[in-house]
Amino acid sequence: TSQQECRGILECWQGAGLERSKSMAEEKKGFFKRLVSGLAKTRDNIVAGFDSIFSGFSSIDEDFYEELEEILIMGDIGINATTSIIENLKKEVSERHIKEPMECKQLLINEIKDQMRVDSTEYEFENRRSVVLVIGVNGVGKTTSVGKLAGKLKDQGKKVILAAADTFRAAAVEQLMIWGERVGVPVVKQKMGADPASVAYDTLSSAVANNADVVIIDTAGRLHNKVGLMNELTKIKNVMKKVVPAAPDEVLLVLDGSTGQNAFEQAKQFTLATEVTAMAITKLDGTAKGGVVIGISDQFKIPVKYIGLGEGMEDLQVFRKNEFVDSLFGENA
Repeated sequence: TSQQECRGILECWQGAGLERSKSMAEEKKGFFKRLVSGLAKTRDNIVAGFDSIFSGFSSIDEDFYEELEEILIMGDIGINATTSIIENLKKEVSERHIKEPMECKQLLINEIKDQMRVDSTEYEFENRRSVVLVIGVNGVGKTTSVGKLAGKLKDQGKKVILAAADTFRAAAVEQLMIWGERVGVPVVKQKMGADPASVAYDTLSSAVANNADVVIIDTAGRLHNKVGLMNELTKIKNVMKKVVPAAPDEVLLVLDGSTGQNAFEQAKQFTLATEVTAMAITKLDGTAKGGVVIGISDQFKIPVKYIGLGEGMEDLQVFRKNEFVDSLFGENA
């Protein structure tokens, strides 16, 4: 009987392990499927051009590389990243004595993946008590991203508190309140026009008192060319440190992927004004400018941790570099 019980327990464990593996595989498949669907316009923009080059050229010469370079730049991958990708590709082709253009395709995909490599503790804040300061200009999907991230963390069993620190727009506070209600997360707010740093202070005090796991602070949509508003971010950080000395653990910059090169400029201005530890790039569905994720990741050496692929709760996705690049090039799609 004892042996039968042990066997039953072992089979149960094995079954649970198989179910978890199956669930993870399905989740990964689902993520990839959403990527392929969400990045359709970007893929059509980039891949159609690549296919014509790989099949249209009979040899690898300067014209071949120039055509590749043009498509990468037109795909909003950025000049710096494109130059580096092409130079590395040329080196690989030379070292491997490759003659056929079609043989370059996988090398090109690998070079793009390598270009996006950034060393970081990417999701550490999800696994410990932490404070996330969310920044970005108006209209990029910042408050929506805060709501979706709160829902994601709540589903993981985290106790989350949100701060409505955009005290300049009643609509922003109202929007965050709606998200808080939707995902079942409390929102700390004050009257309109209140000091955003005061809202952050109250939120952290509440989080400490209530033993919360994650605090997410939604700030006003900063105009990236206004120094005064940038200085306000410094004030918010300084006030938070009075409650939690290590805060913030993450400064998440939200960018609108559909703006292409303008997203580069916003990233530049924000990184000059304050320390940015991570980026979320939204609105990648319905745009042909998804290549901006590659260029921004490379240029600023700051990890892209989340991407937005639609309006649904599940459409704020943890960014996975390899799957992103593969979905762009139609690999396994």
